[in-house]
Amino acid sequence: MKTKSKTTLWEFLQSLGKTFMLPVALLAFSGILLGIGSSLSSAGLREAMPFLNHAWLQYLFLWMSKIGMVAFTFLPVMFAISIPLGLAREEKGVAAFSGFVGYAAFNLAINFFLTVNGILESEASRSAYGVKNIIGIESIDTGILGAVMVGIIVGKLHERFYTIQMPDALAFFGGARFVPIISSLVLGLIGVLIPFIWPYFAAGINGVGSMISSAGAFGPFLFGMSERLLLPIGLHHILVALVRFTEAGGTLVVCNETISGALNIFYAELACENTKSFNPEVTAFLSQGKMPAFLGGLPGAALAMYHCAKPENQHKIKALLISAVVACIVGGITEPLEFLFLFVAPVLYVMHAILTGLGFMVMGLLDVTIGNTDGNIIDFLVFGVLQGTGTKWYLVPLVSLLWFAVYYGLFKFTILKFDLKTPGRETDTVQLDGELEAAFIQDSGKGGAILAALGGKENILSLDNCITRLRISVEDMEKVDSAKLKSYGALGVIKLDAHNLQVVIGTQVHLVKNEMQALISAH
Repeated sequence: MKTKSKTTLWEFLQSLGKTFMLPVALLAFSGILLGIGSSLSSAGLREAMPFLNHAWLQYLFLWMSKIGMVAFTFLPVMFAISIPLGLAREEKGVAAFSGFVGYAAFNLAINFFLTVNGILESEASRSAYGVKNIIGIESIDTGILGAVMVGIIVGKLHERFYTIQMPDALAFFGGARFVPIISSLVLGLIGVLIPFIWPYFAAGINGVGSMISSAGAFGPFLFGMSERLLLPIGLHHILVALVRFTEAGGTLVVCNETISGALNIFYAELACENTKSFNPEVTAFLSQGKMPAFLGGLPGAALAMYHCAKPENQHKIKALLISAVVACIVGGITEPLEFLFLFVAPVLYVMHAILTGLGFMVMGLLDVTIGNTDGNIIDFLVFGVLQGTGTKWYLVPLVSLLWFAVYYGLFKFTILKFDLKTPGRETDTVQLDGELEAAFIQDSGKGGAILAALGGKENILSLDNCITRLRISVEDMEKVDSAKLKSYGALGVIKLDAHNLQVVIGTQVHLVKNEMQALISAH
């Protein structure tokens, strides 16, 4: 595969957002383990269900709670590793290893500063600098933001130096072996500077948090709407990470420990035995806000699109819509549904974004307290129902039913009023058949066709994927045939700039990417 001489801002932001998915996916799974384990071992549930008091059951629930803490406890270092891993195009293992080395050197350098200045000897000084144990090192708690900074720096160092040639006497340290070496040196120097500049970073993040807090109930609305509007270009991960993992999502003392970030606080409350109820100001930015749109609204939109389709086409789109609804409700994966109307009727997507934001706001105003990340039926059961009536989970079906009716009514009216070409309303039914049959790729053999529609392997500069879409950089955008891509299985083609695009495939995208990668690598 060709190497691009210059990385555009679009490509970098796309790649950075994608790197967040690896730790976030683990975090979602760990949260489910923690949620089940902590709820089934709680005194209230054991009193209501005495059969749960068996020792072996309680040991199992305790084990689940402990394992569920792995992502929460080590989240920053996971970001420091996953970011260079995701940014690297070659020698990904070395990039990940260098991420850990750089993060350790970064914190050891901070520890050096704290030690020589006697800060660690005074409790008041330790508190003022926010000293915390980071992977066994007494350091300033820079949280996710510090880890992201380390990951980006290591990613850039890897891109620059993994092919470096050293003099013969030092050849052993050349190439990929040089990356962890230069990472430790550069991050070691940056770590010494951090105590001087970190207060300004922290003040900026706190400023964002204050702005969100000062917006009151409108804050969750802005967050939910913005997250949906940023999703088509793949930048929603950055906004979400800011609120979930930094001071922008709030700061709270939980079990005598100061925690920042909405999701971090929720998990800390979940793991704390002294927690009687979850903080509604925190959960307002989490799963509960998505549930009206995900569990009610989008299924209502799917039904509206089905009813608006031409009678002769309804049976052709039924399987497509049902598959998309199942992915939305069970997996919290909304793109297969959203991309059915995003490109053909952007006004519907704007309505969807606004209604999603309103869902966040309404759930916050009702003091529902359901956390985690996905907003699907699993989150509803594990973090709502199993946590007791204090979460007000019983309001979710009522609000979701209302959102179902609103989405159905608005989508049906708008589609018919403006004759929007949602699935099943196209004039060319032959083309419709081809596109819908390929919309969710369940078998292999499409990678070669998609690669050809992208201009062939010679036109590919980089290739990667997220949950539902290919992320591609090409040499010549003119060689990309969007119509053929759609007929071969793409739900949408998003051209970001002169070299970068996304091809929305669906939940089987990893199979397509792997097949394409094999074809590109073949000689």
